[in-house]
Amino acid sequence: MAKMAIFYGSTSGITEGIAVRLHEHFGEELCDIYSMEDDFTSVDEMLEYDYLLFGCSTWGSGEVQNDWRDPLFDMAIEKPDFTGKTIALFGAGDCVTHGEQFVSALGTLYDQFQKLGATLVGDFPTEGYTYEYSFAVRDSKFVGLPIDEVNESDKTDERIASWLEVLKSHFPSPSLETA
Repeated sequence: MAKMAIFYGSTSGITEGIAVRLHEHFGEELCDIYSMEDDFTSVDEMLEYDYLLFGCSTWGSGEVQNDWRDPLFDMAIEKPDFTGKTIALFGAGDCVTHGEQFVSALGTLYDQFQKLGATLVGDFPTEGYTYEYSFAVRDSKFVGLPIDEVNESDKTDERIASWLEVLKSHFPSPSLETA
């Protein structure tokens, strides 16, 4: 069975809520879940998995959520090898109050894990989002799933469902794994 995990950092609970929903979709039999604050102890935990979903909200001037700062710093120095790992990113942002750096933390994660050899999947269309700028946009798409529960909570269910469709060709399917 493929090994899969979700690692997330959440300050206000929005990214945690998304992580929990994704975990429910994939199921406990297929997917483990880690809070970067409460459960994460080392990068070696991440390296135990073939498939990873990383959740991070964006703070300040486009920075990653606090629980991701030290691990990313350590990875930049130690350079663990993520070759052969498939990673998809998701995160929370506020396109109105912080539209000048909407979900930019996802771009930081993308760059870091790409440098470490990971295969990143799960890009998402920018259509339907209103924002000024995002470091998470590459080739006219977001590098992962952006969620804005503050201003666009009515679109969250549809966006998660659409993103899960994108991931189907890259990640283990709960229906296939448990059948």
